[in-house]
Amino acid sequence: MNRGAGLDVGRQKGSGSLIEQSKNRNRFEIMSMLDSRDMARSRPTVLVTAPEYRKAEASFSSAPGLVCVSAPEAEADLASAIHAAQARYVIVGPRAYSGALYDAVHEGGVVARFGVGHDGIDKVRATDAGVLCTNTPDVLNQSVAEHTMLLVAAAARRLVSMSAEMTRHVWDPATGEELHGKTLAIVGCGPIGRSVARIASLGYGMQVVGCTRPDAPPPMAIEHFRLVVNDFAMAVRGADFVSLHLSAGADNAYFVNRERLAHLEARAWLINTARGSLVDEAALFAALIERRIAGAALDVFAREPYVPAAGSGDLRSLANVILTPHVGSNTVEANRRMAERALQNIMLAEAGGFARMDLLNPEVLRRVAGAFESFPKRLR
Repeated sequence: MNRGAGLDVGRQKGSGSLIEQSKNRNRFEIMSMLDSRDMARSRPTVLVTAPEYRKAEASFSSAPGLVCVSAPEAEADLASAIHAAQARYVIVGPRAYSGALYDAVHEGGVVARFGVGHDGIDKVRATDAGVLCTNTPDVLNQSVAEHTMLLVAAAARRLVSMSAEMTRHVWDPATGEELHGKTLAIVGCGPIGRSVARIASLGYGMQVVGCTRPDAPPPMAIEHFRLVVNDFAMAVRGADFVSLHLSAGADNAYFVNRERLAHLEARAWLINTARGSLVDEAALFAALIERRIAGAALDVFAREPYVPAAGSGDLRSLANVILTPHVGSNTVEANRRMAERALQNIMLAEAGGFARMDLLNPEVLRRVAGAFESFPKRLR
């Protein structure tokens, strides 16, 4: 994540990560940064899109110093709700927002992403409108990593197909494979990729190979990785499973295409719990139906809810796929942490604690510095 400097945007040396800071300063301590007289007069309203509100209702309904209200997620309806509530803070999910939302939020307001991926937020449009954008990094790593390994294990033991046959009263004890000693290639060695490597290596005894971006020099070593390279073909050579953990963006669109699929072993499974835009679904369908790879386990899709991509067959029709509806981070624990992190970002904005916000567009602060003069008294 890029972070700017100036106007209290940059991290102070030695301050540590937000997670480390949170051990010593919880959200209630952040509230003490706010002027109590200002807060007594009015508690700011935070609109939370309905699906996200339902995931962490207890956290939202008990947020100190804030009034959280469930709101529609469709952009036009959400913008209308913002106008009606005169709100300057909104928490949103993965849906793409490209226009009315940023016009509706007051300059100096916050669009807080409930989650880590932020390809649905138009940072340029938000900055032009003077709106701060945040996300919730790190707090969902464990949940996504566990779901990734669940898909790997389900593929190895043919869990889904056997369960489906049992519901049809068919007793067919298919032979699976152990994960111990198998090779897992992890494409993208960020926090989630490293969490997957830890579980795979320590929990299952797998051999883990990492793949960094082609334009990045590979690190000499990362804990729990047997080898780290910056060449995709080299990373997946000999791999039994290939798991994607890249961020979305124009540079990574259709990262897994026909050419890269050709580098996978015929016995390999492709796992994607990152972003649907990383995979050319038409090319993947062809590789699966022609048995050029063993299978695919997908939690994310180019269009959600899933609709077959143009020129592609329906992945749901294939026996060698495992599909889940984008639930990698959807656990009780991760939802609570994401809600608390999103609310913390909003409380930090109220308090002027910009250095500790998870800002996606720190350059916006230079534009909206004057807008904060009308906000409650702050510690700077």
